[in-house]
Amino acid sequence: MGMTRFACLLLFTLLLSLSYAAITPTSPLSVSQTLSSSNKVYELGFFSPNNSQSHQYVGIWFKSIIPRVVVWVANREKPVTESTANLVISSNGILLLFNGKHGVVWSSGVTFPSSGCSAELLDSGNLIVIDNVSERTIWQSFEHFGDTMLHSSSLMYNLATGEKRVLTSWKSYTDPSPGDFVSLITPQVPSQSFTMRGSKPYCRSGPWAKTRFTGLPNQDDSYENSLSLYQDVNGSGYLSFFRRNYKLTRITLTSEGSIKMFRHNGMDWENFFEMPANSCEFYGVCGPFGLCVMSVPPKCVCFKGFVPKYLEEWKRGNWTGGCVRRTELLCQVNSTGKDVNVFQSVANIKPPDFYDFASSMNAEECYQSCLHNCSCLAFSYINGIGCLVWNQDLMDSVQFSHGGELLSIRLARSELDGNKRKETIIASTVSLTLFVILGFAVFGFWRCRVEHNAHISKDAWRNDLKSQDVPGLDFFEMNTILTATNNFSLSNKLGQGGFGSVYKGKLQDGKEIAVKRLSSSSGQGKEEFMNEIVLISKLQHRNLVRVLGFCVEGEEKLLIYEFMVNKSLDTFLFDSRKRLEIDWPKRFDIIQGIARGLLYLHRDSRLRVIHRDLKVSNILLDEKMIPKISDFGLARMFQGTECQENTRRVVGTLGYMSPEYAWTGMFSEKSDIYSFGVLLLEIISGEKISRFSYGEDGKTLLAYVWESWCETGGVDLLDKDVAESCQPLEVGRCVQVGLLCVQHQPVDRPNTLELMSMLTTTSDLSSPKQPTFVVHTRDDESQFRDLITVNEITQSVVLGR
Repeated sequence: MGMTRFACLLLFTLLLSLSYAAITPTSPLSVSQTLSSSNKVYELGFFSPNNSQSHQYVGIWFKSIIPRVVVWVANREKPVTESTANLVISSNGILLLFNGKHGVVWSSGVTFPSSGCSAELLDSGNLIVIDNVSERTIWQSFEHFGDTMLHSSSLMYNLATGEKRVLTSWKSYTDPSPGDFVSLITPQVPSQSFTMRGSKPYCRSGPWAKTRFTGLPNQDDSYENSLSLYQDVNGSGYLSFFRRNYKLTRITLTSEGSIKMFRHNGMDWENFFEMPANSCEFYGVCGPFGLCVMSVPPKCVCFKGFVPKYLEEWKRGNWTGGCVRRTELLCQVNSTGKDVNVFQSVANIKPPDFYDFASSMNAEECYQSCLHNCSCLAFSYINGIGCLVWNQDLMDSVQFSHGGELLSIRLARSELDGNKRKETIIASTVSLTLFVILGFAVFGFWRCRVEHNAHISKDAWRNDLKSQDVPGLDFFEMNTILTATNNFSLSNKLGQGGFGSVYKGKLQDGKEIAVKRLSSSSGQGKEEFMNEIVLISKLQHRNLVRVLGFCVEGEEKLLIYEFMVNKSLDTFLFDSRKRLEIDWPKRFDIIQGIARGLLYLHRDSRLRVIHRDLKVSNILLDEKMIPKISDFGLARMFQGTECQENTRRVVGTLGYMSPEYAWTGMFSEKSDIYSFGVLLLEIISGEKISRFSYGEDGKTLLAYVWESWCETGGVDLLDKDVAESCQPLEVGRCVQVGLLCVQHQPVDRPNTLELMSMLTTTSDLSSPKQPTFVVHTRDDESQFRDLITVNEITQSVVLGR
């Protein structure tokens, strides 16, 4: 009898865990059950985004992909809290989510007179409610988006019914309730897509031109072939997402306001499109009649014939006031019968906002139409659209390096200096002829010198390195590196810093490498290059990155490192999804690993080394998440009993630099300890010191940490996304260690030996003093910060003493 009961109970449990084929009035979906699509790609069920069983949501996700990617949520604002919760369907076709005995927390809200309905999950990921008799679809999840579009779904608007279908971001990665951002398509002709932050535009795509958005010229074919936009005369429009060869694709609006397109390659998600990806893509960053140039770094300029409206603000990098005309327009002809206005054409432009569709006229008709309309400020004839005209301020204009459209702007004729045109042409022609002749002569001479100097330079560098004690380093030929990196292909690019770029490569023997390509503007010349090679070749430790060799040819200076699979620590720490992969135990291991590497540099190596640029992006992670300190271009060696040095050339990254080093040029072991303290607090909080701002007063990260430590001992400072994995006493102790490391006076900071002891024992710690920090305010429109030079890369500053 006992065995029979056990067998029945086991069978009942197995039946409960099986995936349902459909939800019917007699078979609801409970917390322990799921509903799968017939192709086994999608799954519907109960989930918790932060693995908390007390708050659960009904959602759809990719069934066999780990970690779970949720693409739709029913009860976004009201999680269920009871284990007896279930999703049922009524006889009249309404989906109802019951929170146990607490009643309904969500419903589909559509009734349909029917004798029977059921809910099914289609192979497209669309949850539908159908009438069993007529097989008519009553309701579908594709008409009620969350933050994700799937293959064959559409954004839409309908002016006649007032219906619209938009994407709404999650509040955070662990909170699916509606966030600050909404993405939609506009009913104007031609339509464009907007991402709104509240009621304000955040970024936009530019008008649709038959197969593409004109404001996104640098996207590959996979992006263009994914979207189609249709508008009809009845006042409705649809932007459809369709991937013929990729079922595992999605478009997601992140909680940070980015539109990202992903496809799954069988191993991982590939992000093949993102907007905004450049500071110029933030809406109206340069103001009316301002032009955002996608250079490095991006910058704002005024269109020809315009000047900054607020010159002093403009010089300080606040460009939102835009530009105004230098010479007012007059809609009349002069005494010679010529129009007093002309058009200045600007190439490679993202069409500004507030355009009007003139008609399908040709380019000449478009020009004439604008010329004879006094209120027309600009026009553009675009293939796939026709004639667009602007009767308002030119807002959100961008200039690309290539692609884009030709925009013609109305100016006063005097702006083009028409009276001197003939003299200018003659002088330019003569000058150009002489310049071309001289240029050919100089070019021939230069080519000979370059080829000669390249051989001399390579031999000189090799000889310099041979004169140093550099064991175990290989000299790589440039052709070997070009082959390994596919000619420094953008697809192989791993990152960018003040020194230049880093590329992934694969040698002929299959060994993966990372190639640091120093830019001519990096400030890292021969001295720093030699310094890094000599230093890192003599430093061997588990927590230091290993260099394999170098390459020098002409102006090219390359360092070849072992490849770190997990890239740098900042790619995990400051990413809303990947930060979940480093819970508190992993973060604590990383902290201790960095400290061990620092101890080796300061005390245990045969050279005493001060790194001078310790920061999150210079901590690399191998396949086992073991941290390795990298980038020794700015490091300095000490001999014997030396313990500090003074320099006129202050280098490093602001925010991580100790006060005495930033202000006086004095650096020592305690300078690196200060940087480690900042790094430690960033790892704990998951916040970036250069971007952190809290409260109306704009408290810096150090100010916020100090306040937290005074109030709670710092235990609430840990990144909320991983808070469940923490040891409160361990976190509080690390916060205290971090504050001890960022003391204003070097003598108050621990040395590296003391630091290692603090992190590996439970000995008593002294109380930190209040650190030096600056309370400042920041503009709410923080998205513009990338346009202003920020100290996130290595800077070189000359300070008089």
